[in-house]
Amino acid sequence: MAGQGLLLGQPKLFVALAVGAVPVVAFVRLYEEPALLRKFGAEYEEYRRNVPRWLPRLTPWRPQDSGRSGS
Repeated sequence: MAGQGLLLGQPKLFVALAVGAVPVVAFVRLYEEPALLRKFGAEYEEYRRNVPRWLPRLTPWRPQDSGRSGS
């Protein structure tokens, strides 16, 4: 929506983006994050400390290997 607002020069699209963002942010903060914390515990807490909530990182985050098997 932000891209469309910029491309089309329609300020009302920014308003719609803000209105639409409110339930998304509320869901993530009030339901999804606590559910992930209950399910994954310390691993999720470490992830949250290293990965920003809404903005991408410039470099990928790779957790320290703590004895987990995998590739």
